[in-house]
Amino acid sequence: MPDFNTMRASSATTRATQIDEGLRAHMNKVYGLMSVAMLITGVVAYGVGSNPQLIAAIWGSGLKWVVMLAPLAVVFAFSAMINRMSTATAQMVFLGYSALMGLSISFIFAAYTGISIAQTFLVTAIAFAGLSLYGYTTKRDLSPVGSFLMMGLIGLIVASILNIFIASSALQFAISVIGVLLFAGLTAYDTQNIKNTYLQLAATEHDFIGKAAILGALQLYLDFLNLFMFLLQFMGDRRG
Repeated sequence: MPDFNTMRASSATTRATQIDEGLRAHMNKVYGLMSVAMLITGVVAYGVGSNPQLIAAIWGSGLKWVVMLAPLAVVFAFSAMINRMSTATAQMVFLGYSALMGLSISFIFAAYTGISIAQTFLVTAIAFAGLSLYGYTTKRDLSPVGSFLMMGLIGLIVASILNIFIASSALQFAISVIGVLLFAGLTAYDTQNIKNTYLQLAATEHDFIGKAAILGALQLYLDFLNLFMFLLQFMGDRRG
């Protein structure tokens, strides 16, 4: 008959196995939601960006400011209110937000050639996959790096807003370079953070895990999209 210590060790092993399986399922959900959101963003961006009438109506009027700023307002509101939403509602809001983001970046299909957009997307996907894999597998604690990156992100936002008014090409180049580096680092950091958050929640069997997957998908979605947009400024061929 197995003794108490053997039974306890067996129980701990079973629990660890369940957590590992849960983590894989959790990360699959995160990447799955992110991929669906990216698909929605791409479809909306292409549908609007390839229609000259819609482009002129949006980006040739004051409506462009609404389109540009609305996603920022929505993401802040979503992050603040997700605790009061059901998991299903939070998922629908996230996917709706991805459609709004597609509208806000639709101008790229009028400004850049389709081939250069596709090439930049492929490069972004390869870089993102490698950085996210590093964040998931590394034993190094990326928390100190994350704090530095978040401070850099705040500075990047301030500089981007400032450059709207001064329109400096040199500042825009610097913003693009820093943006690529920041979101490359954030991809690895956010992936590790998503993993660690799940492990903390799973240890207490917390019911927030479903919403945590949506927030994780949102983080990686924004990392990917911003990395793509900054790389496009280097790799994109503008239409004549």
